[in-house]
Amino acid sequence: MVDIFKFDVYGGPNVGVYARANDGHVFLPRGFARSKAAKLEGFLGAEALYASVANTRLLGALMVANNHGLLLPRTATDEEVAFFRSRTGLNVEVLGTKYTALGNMIGANDRGGVVSPVVEKAEAEKAADALDVEVVRLKIAGYNQAGSMMAATARGAIVHPETAEEDVRTMAEVLGAGVEPATVNGGVPFVSSGVLANGRSVVAGTFTSGPEIMMMTRAFAG
Repeated sequence: MVDIFKFDVYGGPNVGVYARANDGHVFLPRGFARSKAAKLEGFLGAEALYASVANTRLLGALMVANNHGLLLPRTATDEEVAFFRSRTGLNVEVLGTKYTALGNMIGANDRGGVVSPVVEKAEAEKAADALDVEVVRLKIAGYNQAGSMMAATARGAIVHPETAEEDVRTMAEVLGAGVEPATVNGGVPFVSSGVLANGRSVVAGTFTSGPEIMMMTRAFAG
């Protein structure tokens, strides 16, 4: 059974917009409160790493990470790229796609990933190589923003509740994990905005309801 914690970031429930996690690190905006960072470290069993991406606090929306690699948008500064390369030990790749909110376009765990079909094929292949996973290019629930529609770990994944059953099966196959339709934060279907997760536990936005916690518990049971 996976532990699920409720948490807020900057007074709101959109934990997945500002932060990103893998098993080694929880990536947080520079200036993030140390006391709150310590709680996230405890929840996720990962070390806090303070950073910016494209000189913003929107780490979750702009970057993608698993335990093999980390993707940054072309708007990331040279200093930011160098920082992630020196501090994470991951294969850090800058994608040249015009779609710079990579976290909204790509979702992945350590086995597979889903890339928006509007991301150029060559860039999707670069993402697959950096993350060391097989990827599929797929709309989810009719949306091109595949990363916004899903949240995945080695244990399992949740996805927009209107995702077609065939696409759920495709995602489960490529991710090598169970995939469950779900919502977060009291009915929000864009699930990555309200979830921060790694292979140990899940942090959900503070508006997430009891039934939604149950959905996540089932999805991330491993």
